[in-house]
Amino acid sequence: MPNAFDQTLAAIDALHAEDPRTTTLADGTSMPQELAYAQRMSRWLERVHDAPDEVLMLAVRAQHLQRWLVQREEYPEGRVGYLTWRRDQGLRAGATTARLMQAAGYTPEQAERAATIISKKGLGRDTDVQALEDCACLVFLENYFADFSRKIEHDHMVRIVQKTWRKMSPRAHELALTLPMSDASAALVKEALGAE
Repeated sequence: MPNAFDQTLAAIDALHAEDPRTTTLADGTSMPQELAYAQRMSRWLERVHDAPDEVLMLAVRAQHLQRWLVQREEYPEGRVGYLTWRRDQGLRAGATTARLMQAAGYTPEQAERAATIISKKGLGRDTDVQALEDCACLVFLENYFADFSRKIEHDHMVRIVQKTWRKMSPRAHELALTLPMSDASAALVKEALGAE
């Protein structure tokens, strides 16, 4: 019989695998978008945190849990609408993860802790929340930044890089600077950081 961690991880990944959207991986295979994102988050956690506990590992894996169910377009345009959508997504993902954890045998306190991390309460003060944020920023920079930057006006993109950078820990900064980037992406990052 699987232990509580393996059972919860499998349940989280089963929900990720229901994402109807797919992404093409570097090897040419396709995978549900959310499952690919979750696996990328877990891989980065191994590099940003020396000894993550099970609760943090599950929270990082579940950060975007079932995000496709509530579309961004269902909220008002603009920054306030985006932040409200993102907050609601975090609360919903946290509550679902907490339920899965308790069903597998975790304590209510452990489940609530995971929900708190996923909702990013305490960013900048809580080392686990910071680890999750670092992973999210690194996944964005490594996998989505180049395409995203082609769709966004240049000055706005510079501000996005600056905001992303401010949310990251010094360790995540070091890791980010080792990422392979196109000349255009590297130039954008250099400009953003030079203006900081």
